[in-house]
Amino acid sequence: MGVQVLGEAQQAAWRARTLPPVERLPGGLVSVPVPIPDNPLRYTLTYLVPGDNGLVVVDPGWDSEEGWAALRDGLAVAGARLGDVTGIVITHVHPDHHGLTCRLREASGAWVAMHPKERAALVRDKGTGAREGLGRWLRSFQAPASEIEYLLATFAAEADRHLAPLADADVLLDDGDYVPLAGRRLRAVWTPGHTPGHLCLLEPDAELLLTGDHLLPRISPNIGLQLDGDDGALARYIDSLAKLAEYDSCAALPAHEYRFRGIADRAAELTGHHRQRCAEIVSAVERLGSLSVWELAANLSWSRPWEQIGPMRVGAVAETAAHVELLVATGDLKWKSGALVSRAH
Repeated sequence: MGVQVLGEAQQAAWRARTLPPVERLPGGLVSVPVPIPDNPLRYTLTYLVPGDNGLVVVDPGWDSEEGWAALRDGLAVAGARLGDVTGIVITHVHPDHHGLTCRLREASGAWVAMHPKERAALVRDKGTGAREGLGRWLRSFQAPASEIEYLLATFAAEADRHLAPLADADVLLDDGDYVPLAGRRLRAVWTPGHTPGHLCLLEPDAELLLTGDHLLPRISPNIGLQLDGDDGALARYIDSLAKLAEYDSCAALPAHEYRFRGIADRAAELTGHHRQRCAEIVSAVERLGSLSVWELAANLSWSRPWEQIGPMRVGAVAETAAHVELLVATGDLKWKSGALVSRAH
């Protein structure tokens, strides 16, 4: 059956590279597009979930004046004010989801909730700057010194700027926990992979699943080895995809692109994508011989030539490393004298 588009206006806006409208959804939810300036993702779909005595905002979006205005306008369309926001739930702590949380909490007095592993990563990241951790991480993959210098001057500087003000958690939501919102059953579904503590949110009465970045209708979310060495990201992501099959009757409300139906088929499609990627990596190592992770990444297929990827080489290398980790665990590849080789060597 595949993916059935539900957010037709959202899809049309995505194709036109414009912001989609604020929309009222089943169950009284409201989707609010919050722009991400100068970014190909263009916007985060923030969700307003009303309860008996206020509402919860899921993923307030990127911290910018334009984003803040969009969020406030979305609240107005929903017939709400900042003071009506009693809680903020974060699917994961990337700044395009969590960036406006501090400002929204200060304006509303709302609590902030996330998974314990997401809070652990947030606290850990605050302890060290992105520059130091990224440099060490890139050297472990044998990136050339000139590339490390370039990426530290671009990606790390931007990461430091946006990670610094991210809000800490007041409420921790583990798998199966309910969001503290009176009059509403909104349950946390732990789906690690994109990040260690990524959450989806189930609204069973309206048969809705807010999927964050875990499941998008067209884009394959980046699944990369974390800077802190947290291992098993890809294996956990594939397991989490299988876990979502039981919610196939629900409409998927993702954080980017557009609403859709067909959760099980899309999860299977993404699993197949990663299996194909693993096969491509094994083939590259067999063809080219011993390689570092950086060399391997430079020889894989990407959405554009390696030379044109720019700072997003960080994400490409992280994704390559996650696949390598899985392939080493399954015995399809192995390390020999600090380089990757096929199991035949």
